[in-house]
Amino acid sequence: MSALRFLAGSSAFNILTEQGLKAEHFSQLLAASGGPKWLGIAGLDKYLFSEFFKDRKTPLYTLGASSGAWRLACLAQNDPLKAYARLEAFYIGQRYETLPTPAEVSEQVSGIVENILGDSGAAEIANNPHIHSHLVVCRAKHLNKFKHKLPLVAGLAITAATNLLSRKTLNWHFERLIFSQQQSASPFMQLTDLKSQQAKLTESNMKSVMLATGSIPLVLAPVERIEGVEDSKYYDGGITDYHFDFPLSHAPGLTLYPHFYPHISPGWFDKSLSWRRTHRNYHNALVLAPSAEFVASLPYGKIPDREDFKKLDTTARMKYWRASVALSERLADEFAEVVAKGNVASILERF
Repeated sequence: MSALRFLAGSSAFNILTEQGLKAEHFSQLLAASGGPKWLGIAGLDKYLFSEFFKDRKTPLYTLGASSGAWRLACLAQNDPLKAYARLEAFYIGQRYETLPTPAEVSEQVSGIVENILGDSGAAEIANNPHIHSHLVVCRAKHLNKFKHKLPLVAGLAITAATNLLSRKTLNWHFERLIFSQQQSASPFMQLTDLKSQQAKLTESNMKSVMLATGSIPLVLAPVERIEGVEDSKYYDGGITDYHFDFPLSHAPGLTLYPHFYPHISPGWFDKSLSWRRTHRNYHNALVLAPSAEFVASLPYGKIPDREDFKKLDTTARMKYWRASVALSERLADEFAEVVAKGNVASILERF
């Protein structure tokens, strides 16, 4: 059975059927929030970053939240594979022998971010002439600004309750910030689905932004200071943009989305809301997702997730996560084979 599914929106389906699967068709690249789930598609990432988009000479606008932003930060460095290897090693290498506090988790995650960037990664990302990175961060409002657990829990509960009525109510509780090079042609400078603030991504604020985009409320402490924006409480970009749900057609070209699911849940509070899943903004997108058969072949029959920290001891978790990364090379092999054979039209599914 195939390990990888090729799910194309209507416009993408027509273009790829007629013209084949080529890197130059894509002007946008997305990477979702989702904690350790990316480990299940790591092999695909590494092929895309080091081979499919190798030596890119035309603009590629990337958008990521949380661990998705960390993955894309590897692509925008001079040696994506070395950066990705550091991400894998230090992410899998997290150790929590007892239940950690948010401050303790933040300390370890800060080390992950430092190692993703290495000595020169911040400058390489901020100044990359072709890979234009966009990182999503959320500024907390009202009760969500409190660091103490009880008011924060109350604030998140109220956010979840109002989100049931409308995703637009997220504007009452959090503000989306998008940190980027602020290229005028960027398709992500024009988002109107939620109130959004644009901010400059620089070498000097890179670490703070990358830490903030992955700071899950109640799990990590908020980032309180980011150069270029006002002091506040900054949290995980997945709160507003878990899998992304806004028009993707502001720029010419298609959107490529290596994803760990064949479905889209717009925000963090939509994960359990099956009726909130969306396809409407993905007409020009190709979503790459592991098949159910591939997922069933992984240890424990699932892709890694944050519950593994609770259910497995450190040794078992690390073994499982490393095995998932190794097995994900199947996804890369199948993608490479489709590119080489030029037979994408025969396996495309409508998204």
